[in-house]
Amino acid sequence: MAIIFFSEDITFKPKNIKILKSWLKQIIGIENRKVANINVIFCSDNFLLNLNKTYLNHNTLTDIITFQYTEPSDILISGEIYISIERVEENATIFSTSFTHEIHRVIVHGVLHLLGYKDKTKRQKTNMRQKEDYCLSLLPQL
Repeated sequence: MAIIFFSEDITFKPKNIKILKSWLKQIIGIENRKVANINVIFCSDNFLLNLNKTYLNHNTLTDIITFQYTEPSDILISGEIYISIERVEENATIFSTSFTHEIHRVIVHGVLHLLGYKDKTKRQKTNMRQKEDYCLSLLPQL
């Protein structure tokens, strides 16, 4: 039962990994779920674009792609979260926030997807943003 951080085709490692893992496990626990295995992979725009084209048939840049390997109703959750560091950097600038805040938001966004939260409709997006904000409020000051 683990949350593991990797980087693919770039060099990036988040700070305070122990705190991040504890925070994510807390969020998952609040939802009455447990971690089986979650891999968080930081990568480039090009790497994520290739995944987007290959697996989702989308020819667009994105900040995150989540692959869920368990059913939303399962107690144990498992999956992979791919995050483009370039998109996170750009989004931090666009939304006038820090890179650290934005990377945490995107990481928890991926975990929320693994927990079964969606963001396709306007209502789902609003709910997802509220959940992200709540989860971010639980993160200890780093």
